[in-house]
Amino acid sequence: MAESDTPSVPQLLPDAAHQAVRPGTALLRLVTTHTREQVLDGAWWPRSHDIGAELPGLIAALTEHLGPILRVGLDAGAWEELPTRLVIDDRVVHIDSFPVGDDTILITRGDQDHFTLLVVPPHATPEAARAAMGRAVQAGNVTQAEQILIDTGTRRAHPVPAEEPQTGRERGEQ
Repeated sequence: MAESDTPSVPQLLPDAAHQAVRPGTALLRLVTTHTREQVLDGAWWPRSHDIGAELPGLIAALTEHLGPILRVGLDAGAWEELPTRLVIDDRVVHIDSFPVGDDTILITRGDQDHFTLLVVPPHATPEAARAAMGRAVQAGNVTQAEQILIDTGTRRAHPVPAEEPQTGRERGEQ
């Protein structure tokens, strides 16, 4: 049986990768084909909401695998003071921020070469962060970032607004 005839099975992260997941960790599943089936290319668990302190380490790790990073797209509401650019390893990285609330970071290495990473909130427990990051990089994952965080307990579902208490008069009682 030729190697190409072997049925493909979903690839899981080695157990050692799960042990290494702690704040500041980035897990990547970089797909180099034209047909990228999964929604996310990786996951990142920053230590804080300070992008100036957190982004240089991520960019350095990504540059090893992807080459120079030109732009980063972030959710404006998830980070403290967002600059428009940072100089990391003597290179300018432009930062775009949008009020998207989608729990991701968009990495651009070329004009149209984008990689989307799940961002695990800094407050996540190690167990929940490991589960979320593992799911994000699972082969064939099609679950959106927000749902992964909800499913793994790292983010609460949007609260349902409570109804205002009603008095007897509002209900038509006299």
